[in-house]
Amino acid sequence: MKFDKPAGSNPIDRQRYIGQPRDRIDGPLKTTGSAPYAYERHREAPDAVYGYPVMSPIAKGKLIAVETDAAEGAPGVLAVITAAQAGKLEIGDMNTARLLAEYHIEHYHQAVALVVAETFEQARAAAQLVVVRSEREPGAYDLAEAQPSVTQAPEDTPDKAVGDVEQALRTASVTLDAVYTTPDQSHMAMEPHASTALWQQDTLTVWTSNQMINWGRSDLAKTLNIPPEKVRLISSYIGGGFGGKLFLRSDALLAALGARVVKRPVKVMLPRPMIPNNTTHRPATRQHIRIGTDAEGHITAISHLSWSGNLPGGTPETAVQQTELLYAGANRLTGLRLATLDLPEGNAMRAPGEAPGLMALEIAIDEIAEKVGMDPVAFRILNDTQVDPADPQRPFSRRQLVACLRTGSEAFGWQQRKAQPAQVRDGRWLVGMGMAAGFRNNLLSPSGARVQLEASGTVTVETDMTDIGTGSYTIIAQTAAEMLGVPLEQVRVRLGDSDFPVSAGSGGQWGANTSTSGVYAACVKLREQVAQALGMDAAEAEFVEGEVRAAGHSRPLTDAVVNGTLVAEDTIEFGDLDERYQQSTFAGHFAEVAVDIATGEVRVRRMLAVCAAGRILNPKTARSQVIGAMTMGLGGALMEELAVDTRRGFFVNHDMATYEVPVHADVPRQEVIFLDDTDPISSPMKAKGVGELGLCGVGAAIVNAIYNATGVRIRDYPVTLDKLLAGLPETA
Repeated sequence: MKFDKPAGSNPIDRQRYIGQPRDRIDGPLKTTGSAPYAYERHREAPDAVYGYPVMSPIAKGKLIAVETDAAEGAPGVLAVITAAQAGKLEIGDMNTARLLAEYHIEHYHQAVALVVAETFEQARAAAQLVVVRSEREPGAYDLAEAQPSVTQAPEDTPDKAVGDVEQALRTASVTLDAVYTTPDQSHMAMEPHASTALWQQDTLTVWTSNQMINWGRSDLAKTLNIPPEKVRLISSYIGGGFGGKLFLRSDALLAALGARVVKRPVKVMLPRPMIPNNTTHRPATRQHIRIGTDAEGHITAISHLSWSGNLPGGTPETAVQQTELLYAGANRLTGLRLATLDLPEGNAMRAPGEAPGLMALEIAIDEIAEKVGMDPVAFRILNDTQVDPADPQRPFSRRQLVACLRTGSEAFGWQQRKAQPAQVRDGRWLVGMGMAAGFRNNLLSPSGARVQLEASGTVTVETDMTDIGTGSYTIIAQTAAEMLGVPLEQVRVRLGDSDFPVSAGSGGQWGANTSTSGVYAACVKLREQVAQALGMDAAEAEFVEGEVRAAGHSRPLTDAVVNGTLVAEDTIEFGDLDERYQQSTFAGHFAEVAVDIATGEVRVRRMLAVCAAGRILNPKTARSQVIGAMTMGLGGALMEELAVDTRRGFFVNHDMATYEVPVHADVPRQEVIFLDDTDPISSPMKAKGVGELGLCGVGAAIVNAIYNATGVRIRDYPVTLDKLLAGLPETA
């Protein structure tokens, strides 16, 4: 199905199932332990053995030798596999570094070998006997040190300039010029990266924890130099990904190599301390923001340049993309700078680009608003735009940022905020309020599905879409139930298998909108088949309560399958509407914090997110996504940071004992409001996405609240005690 004009009225608008707060249909499986994860495929891969990775002890240098004799003689060991035994391996299209080092070490904890043994404990013990001989080479590990020498934009991401920023800044009535930093961060998903691999003749099946089945399958086939049709990837349940499982990682490759050698199923799970350095992470940024306004507060100039680092061949963190679209202003400059660093690969982490970009921009907006003498909410409303600031002929499809801010202000009690910092005391605590705008682009990609109607009336949906804890199973079932007029309990959803039609996958906040649109397209085809079988006009037919109704007649849906099962398959393909209209999602984030006057301890007391993100397909699962994102934003504001050893080139705090994330005691009362925001230009579902929008801007809202509470302005994330203490007001 080609979606190339705005959606009109369609069966989804009935909202008997879509738009309703339904429980997740996979919930009982997960809470009872019945949902099989990648490492738990005991039935499909019996008699499995265990692989334990051996990782590089240096960050950069020559891999001279991997001595395996002692490990090979250890109890229970079946094989020790290195690049020499693996044969020729390529690099996947989505990978920056090799997943198994051959001659050269590209980053710390790059895999250099796999020990396969009968038990996990035997494999782990034998892995300690492998001797990795290497020769360290000098490397670059410090973004701050590299920044001054990086002045040009990468060739494939040139600067975007409109008007004359420098002249506008010189003539502005009020200006801001500041630098903000965000640290390297780790995904820290609950489920580690894990895979189980099985070869049957020359065909490979891998059960893995991966968000993007088609990407993973293609890159695994390329890496192994085998045809894609000889690889089957299955990822039915995923215990969190946050972007860290978008791409093929070493666990899947190592499991496949091990299974090929020992001719038995092999299970590989990356131990938690290996994940931050072996897989991907969110790169640190250093962001230079300059803003100029007239005397009334209208933005006349805005410049946002961001520096980040990556391995050779890697890409920059796109931290300026929201600045291109969020506020009006005739003179604009955005640009990225990429330093070559020898740290592990930087890549997508929840809301890549906008998350760290808004951590900086939305502090800067508060700072310039204060200089102008305006309330920060009023300043943002004043500088709203309904068109692309760089192309005024290109409107937003839907833009309710002002409504988000006004709704949030009223619901949060913003009018009670004291504009002057450090004015509110609650015993030993200084109390303040802060807010920030949220923004995330609406991304579109083709997505396919297959729908089957059986004689029993059961509807089965198959697509390689994944569920990373977001509720994909449920909203896909809701879509099929709505389109075919059957009870939700009558819909069976099968996901995460490369044998199913290729979907857009889970990532970038695009999964819900695109995958349900693919199911919609397949259901339209199936409706046509049903109508034809019943002798009805598909354009007029209404599918409701297990019946098909048209022209005053009704027939049971199951009458269409008396001669056998009906199957329909289709893919939603998007036309040029995203070029003609800017499609984005918006939020207003509000936070109240308390800061201990003596110690600088920060406690977030309450949070509110008001979201405009297209039609909300399931308010219950969407709310879960937003409060999870708000919690991640709290972590980014106050505690999350990968500490870099700039001498030896690795992340020191590479486990959950030392990499801090919020726990229950850190999480305050959180409220979420969804605005009515159906967007017919986005898709036939009129939806967008909300899982990443809930994170975008949260960190800045908290930091702005800390400033309101204390008068201490921090521009360097995370806001830890040492950064606050020196500036706190004197105790009374």
